[in-house]
Amino acid sequence: MRRRLALLVAATTSLVLVAMLVPLALLVRATAENGAITQATAEAQSVAAVIGTVDEATLNLTISRSEATGGHDIAVFHPGTQSVSEAVELARRGRSFTAVSPSGGREILVAVQGPAGTSVVQVVLTPDDLTRGVGQTWLGLLLLGIVLIGLGVALADRLAVAITRPMTALARVSHRLAGGDLEARAVPGGPPEVRSAGLALNHLAGRIGELLTEERETVADLSHRLRTPLTGLRLEAESLQDAAEAERIAARVDALEKAVTSVILDARRRSQEKGSCDAALVVRERAEFWSVLAEEQERAFAVSVPPSAVEVPISAPDLAAALDALFENVFAHTDEGVPFSVRLSGTDLVVEDDGPGFGPSALERGRSGAGSTGLGLDIVRRTVPEMRLERSAHGGARVVLTLVTS
Repeated sequence: MRRRLALLVAATTSLVLVAMLVPLALLVRATAENGAITQATAEAQSVAAVIGTVDEATLNLTISRSEATGGHDIAVFHPGTQSVSEAVELARRGRSFTAVSPSGGREILVAVQGPAGTSVVQVVLTPDDLTRGVGQTWLGLLLLGIVLIGLGVALADRLAVAITRPMTALARVSHRLAGGDLEARAVPGGPPEVRSAGLALNHLAGRIGELLTEERETVADLSHRLRTPLTGLRLEAESLQDAAEAERIAARVDALEKAVTSVILDARRRSQEKGSCDAALVVRERAEFWSVLAEEQERAFAVSVPPSAVEVPISAPDLAAALDALFENVFAHTDEGVPFSVRLSGTDLVVEDDGPGFGPSALERGRSGAGSTGLGLDIVRRTVPEMRLERSAHGGARVVLTLVTS
């Protein structure tokens, strides 16, 4: 926007200056020409005034002084002198006038009547005499135009900065909000419209924070609402006569209670700042956990993790939940014995298998096309900055997680 506004002002200023300076330049040239002709006419008349009143020597002295003063060639043609041009011959008829010389300059001819006939005073102006000082004046006008265009562009740039700087700040705040920083706020500034947009963005950010807080508190309230029915189920399980059945149902109730507690803790944890963890350590721990089940199903499980720590801006529970979701998909949607692998390379985490691959609705929340809830990949997508679904070398599923944004 700054560049476009500067170009617009430069183009507009240039058009205005051309409309003003071109006529002014022509006027300067015409004025210089008229001034040279006026001066030459005065010189010719001063010489003509002494013809017939002084002797020839005095006349020649007067001509020399006039030539030294004005810098023009002056000649006097007495009656009977051989004609040198048609203009002089015409002036001998008693006419005083200005004519164009063969060199492109001017000839000033003044006729002087005397007892012996008509004398003619000729003053010759060269093209340089007619344009003396015009080049310097035009150069000054050109420099003035360049300075004016530069000042216009500088002022336009300052105006553009006053507009674009607040808009850029608004864009940065919106990106921070999109990245999860709900405390980001814009400092209203610039034109009234930009200030109004900043206030609206702050209001929107505050409203988003309020809605998220309400949502998290609603999820947290589930702990109180579910405690009574869970307690009732536990009591029903304990009242069963069959001890094995009672233990089995109690275990299911405990698992349900742990799942509800995990959801509540996750909702509350997301209201705080995102943590960080050693991705290499988390991958090794989750791979060790799932390797037991892989061994039972006779699956080849390859794990590639660097020996050094890999710090990522994701909390350990979130990264572990994302990995568990991916491993669970492998076990749920591929046959027993199908190999799979996990590899941590730099800040990219890759999980791939040799199964049938993904269906067309793999990233649609609540739809998997394979009889599951379809929420696993959605949980992963919301945990990491970037996720890509690809085909593995053997046609299976390949999930690439980018743990750090560039």
